[in-house]
Amino acid sequence: MTLIQEKTLASKVRGDFPILTQKVNGKPLIYLDNAATSQKPLAVLNAWRDYYEQYNANVHRGAHTLSAKATDAYEGARDKVAAFINAASRQEIVYTRNATEAINLVAYSWGLSNLQAGDEIILSVMEHHSNLVPWQMIAQKTGAVLKFVELTETGEFDLEHFKTLVSHKTKLVSIVHVSNTLGCINPVKEICDIAHGFGAKVLIDACQSVPHMVIDVQAIDCDWLVASGHKMCAPTGIGFLYGKLDLLREMPPFFGGGEMIADVFLEYSTYADLPHKFEAGTPAIGEAIALGAAIDYLNNIGMEQIHACEADLTAYLFQQLRQIPAIKIYGPQPDSNGEGRAALASFSAGEIHPQDLSTMLDQEGVAIRSGHHCTQALHRYLNISSTARASLYFYNTYEEIDLFVKALKETIDFFS
Repeated sequence: MTLIQEKTLASKVRGDFPILTQKVNGKPLIYLDNAATSQKPLAVLNAWRDYYEQYNANVHRGAHTLSAKATDAYEGARDKVAAFINAASRQEIVYTRNATEAINLVAYSWGLSNLQAGDEIILSVMEHHSNLVPWQMIAQKTGAVLKFVELTETGEFDLEHFKTLVSHKTKLVSIVHVSNTLGCINPVKEICDIAHGFGAKVLIDACQSVPHMVIDVQAIDCDWLVASGHKMCAPTGIGFLYGKLDLLREMPPFFGGGEMIADVFLEYSTYADLPHKFEAGTPAIGEAIALGAAIDYLNNIGMEQIHACEADLTAYLFQQLRQIPAIKIYGPQPDSNGEGRAALASFSAGEIHPQDLSTMLDQEGVAIRSGHHCTQALHRYLNISSTARASLYFYNTYEEIDLFVKALKETIDFFS
């Protein structure tokens, strides 16, 4: 691991995040809940505030200066998203409130139009509720059948099991890229290649990958990809759907209303071209502009550097957690360089309830997550009710990991 690199990056960026300077319960905040939501740098906060203070106006609808400036910034952010994931066209980027809405858009637009009784949808047992519940609802409406890829002994996506499930009955494969509970990184390129060989479409839930690594949708060759801004230093209330252009053109609108139309008559309407066909109503303008600012911020650091920093932190986190015998970590182990999994650890500590762990750690200023992390089905599959989860981002430090592990040891000793 490269301690100097990590310290250098942390020392450069921590001053950009005012929330990290506060104290919680009299102790310096140690924020280790980044898989739930990331913190926001000043550049993003300022971009959001500048919109409301300096050029607050609706987009696409006005000829005046403020509207033109807002439209330029709003659409400019779309260009940044497209470049960030290497989409072939800006028209392939649809703004949504979050990844959940993006998945529902595909489910209700493409799913209801294309799935029939007996068609098969392949998911995995590790899916977030956002990539499970919509497909349950669509299956109930269409008669499609859900199938689930199970885990390997190391807690990873079982590619060999997937190969036994996929067939010409498979119409859709919808898979998380990085599990928010197990931390495993799924082989999405190979999944796409196999699924496409049977004529199936593939949706990738990239909420836990887009903020942490270089993503190239053309190289992956997925049909759709979704992500949420709030996990990548942007505000809540903004996310995006990537879809291949021809596929998006074939899909009917999800919502109806203003902005997504070309012409409206009393009896019928015609629809706008992409991406606006899927963006009915006044959008989250300030949030989209701030998403663009977040992408600028991440690009200025460099996604390769962010990934390398997190790998170092991951190696150190697991090295320290291994020193606590009572801890059981779920998902694959990282290699010696911290590669092979995400920068998070979901764990249990014997009979101690994760909620008790989280509450006690909060008294020491340490913020971690406890519960089922919106993967209740996965926890049932693992025969556990809940876990505690510490998740890192590039602004975290070795010192914070040391303080977290120290507080965790003391908490376990207290309950023991």
